[in-house]
Amino acid sequence: MTHLTRRNFALGAVAGTSLAACGNGIGGRGAETIDARVNSTLNFMYAQYPGTRDLANKSTGMLVMPLVTEAGFGLGGSYGRGALRIGETTVDYYSSAAASAGLQIGAQQFSHVLFFMTQNALVEFRQASGWAAGANLEYALLEQGESLRAETTTSLAPVIAVIFAQTGLRVGATLEGTKYTRIIP
Repeated sequence: MTHLTRRNFALGAVAGTSLAACGNGIGGRGAETIDARVNSTLNFMYAQYPGTRDLANKSTGMLVMPLVTEAGFGLGGSYGRGALRIGETTVDYYSSAAASAGLQIGAQQFSHVLFFMTQNALVEFRQASGWAAGANLEYALLEQGESLRAETTTSLAPVIAVIFAQTGLRVGATLEGTKYTRIIP
């Protein structure tokens, strides 16, 4: 019988996150690769979900994560890399990582963009040594054929997360508990 301790949980979470990162195609090939994938992701998002262009125009900045890989079987984790854009310019690169435990099974990959709707939210994100997504996010989960109405979601939320291009199957996909850390690619 396996005894679940905090140490075993932490080791499992690290292993789960590492395993999830293995399938993430971004890897460490430098800033140019991340920027190219960010451009491609934004082009796809704008083409598939035209309402996001208005959201981008109203935002003070966007954190674009082109590919996040998430896997779990009891213990799970996710990992991805992306870029923070202010206007059309990349100003920093970030990784996102999460660990989880509970009744879960499966794997998936998805893209997501965090839209910073206030200058204060963007400044807080950039000044933090690591920023955890949580209750202060407004989520807009996009399914094929649905549109995002920026005017209804931007009125109160300082940060809006748009999740799209999901592949695979995993119960309970969410960004809550995801930590974003500045990286040097």
